[in-house]
Amino acid sequence: MAEKNFFEPRQTLNIKGKLIDLSTAKVMGIVNITPDSFYSSSRSKSVDGALRKSEQLLNEGATFIDIGGYSSRPGAKDISTEEELARLIPVVENISKELPEAIISIDTFRAKVAEETILAGAHIINDIASGDMDSGMFEVVARHQVPYMIMHMQGTPQNMQQNPVYKHVTLDVIDYLAKKVAALKAIHIHDIIIDPGFGFGKSIAHNYQLLNEMEDFKIFNLPVLVGFSRKGMIHKVLGNTAAEALNGTSVLNTIALQKGAGILRVHDVKEAVECVKLVEMLHS
Repeated sequence: MAEKNFFEPRQTLNIKGKLIDLSTAKVMGIVNITPDSFYSSSRSKSVDGALRKSEQLLNEGATFIDIGGYSSRPGAKDISTEEELARLIPVVENISKELPEAIISIDTFRAKVAEETILAGAHIINDIASGDMDSGMFEVVARHQVPYMIMHMQGTPQNMQQNPVYKHVTLDVIDYLAKKVAALKAIHIHDIIIDPGFGFGKSIAHNYQLLNEMEDFKIFNLPVLVGFSRKGMIHKVLGNTAAEALNGTSVLNTIALQKGAGILRVHDVKEAVECVKLVEMLHS
C-alpha cells in the first residue's frame, strides 16, 4: 500500500450548511445559456431546455450543475452584465424550483451577476478571472459565504490565446493561485476550489506540462477542479473536432484523477462518472 501523502486535500465543501464529501471525486455538468459556446451540444436555447439538460446531467450522476451565460471560449464576444443576467436568472430560478436537489454553480466573473444569481438560488461561484475582472467579486463571495472556484487565466477570453508566455507554466500558475488563496482566506473565505485553467491563456504544450505536473497542486490542500472537456488541447492533437473529442476527454480525466483532481467539469457526465468509478477501484 502506498504511503499516505503528507498533503491531504480538503475533503468537504459547505453548501448552505450541507457538507459535500470530496473524498471521492465529483462531476460537474456544464449547461451553457449562450449562443456561441465552443461545443454546440452544450448550449441550451430556452429555460425549459436548460431545465431538461440539468435533469439529464443529474440523472447521469452529476453532483454540480455549472451554468454559464457568458461564453469564455477564445475570441468570444463580450456581452453586457444585463444580458448575462437576463440569460441566467430565469434558468436559476426554474432549476431551483423544479430540481431542488441540484447544486448550482454559476460561471461568471462579474460580482453583480454572482450576487443576483446567489439570491436567485445558486450555491457556488465559478470565476475564470479569480476577481481580476471585477474587484467586487471577493466581497460578494465573503458576504454570502458560498464556495468559490478560482481559475488561472492569462489575459481575457478575447485575447488569451494570442501569444501565451510563461517562465515555467506550473510554477507561474501556482504562484498566481497562492496569492489569490491568501487574499481569500484573509477575508474568511475558506471553501475554495482551485482550477489550473486548462485552455485559458496556454499553448498546447503548456496544457500538457500542467497536466503532467498536476500533483504539485496538492500543496494547496484544497480541491482541484479540471476542465478539459472537448477542448482544443485534445482535438487539435488528435486531428479531429470538439464533437469527436469525448474519448480524448475521458483519457485526460482519468490521468487527472490519478494525479489528485477532485472535480471534473464536463459536457458528458455519464462518461466522467465512469472514469471516477474505475479510478476509485485502484484505491479500494
